Amino acid sequence: MPDLQAIGKALALAGLVLAVIGVALWLGGRLGLGALPGDLRLSGERWGCFVPIGSMIVLSLVLTVVINVILRILNR
Repeated sequence: MPDLQAIGKALALAGLVLAVIGVALWLGGRLGLGALPGDLRLSGERWGCFVPIGSMIVLSLVLTVVINVILRILNR
């Protein structure tokens, strides 16, 4: 018989993670991610390609800071 409390906690955590990702994507669109200098847009008559290099650098820096802060708080 599965432990229903563990399944419930896992589902609640998965829901929280999805909510955080959703809010981040929503705010990312409003803050101009995807339109930064360094984001490449290539297009022709029948094709298009978008390479968000600048946005990925910003996202990487923000996530690095957030993860380091969380790890420092948890290690105390």
